[in-house]
Amino acid sequence: MVSLKPILLLAFFLTSTLMAQEAKVTPLLSKDLPEFPGKQGLMITVVYPPGASDPIHRHNAHAFLYVLEGSVVMQVKGGKETTLTPGQTFYEGPNDVHVIGRNASNTKPAKFVVFLIKDKGAPVLIPVK
Repeated sequence: MVSLKPILLLAFFLTSTLMAQEAKVTPLLSKDLPEFPGKQGLMITVVYPPGASDPIHRHNAHAFLYVLEGSVVMQVKGGKETTLTPGQTFYEGPNDVHVIGRNASNTKPAKFVVFLIKDKGAPVLIPVK
């Protein structure tokens, strides 16, 4: 008789790994900027679970990042890969392509806040192929 325990255990770990890859984004504040017609400020928190990473993307916005907990690895195309820890910051410009965005740890979550200045109604993240 074949034991189902190893198969169920493998399925659990595969599902957990796939689920752990998704970042949790929470909107905090959105404000139209009347001094800059058509622009808005948006503040979000992002939590990377252990081992999580983002696909290559861009924001078409000015993005200011501040790390709250854990450590994250960031890089824009043509820039240097940087590991950030609590209290450190990162900037992406409207023309930057974000090639690396991931949790530096496979065991601990990471949390950061992002403030974006973007076109009103534009998506926060645009995948790049």
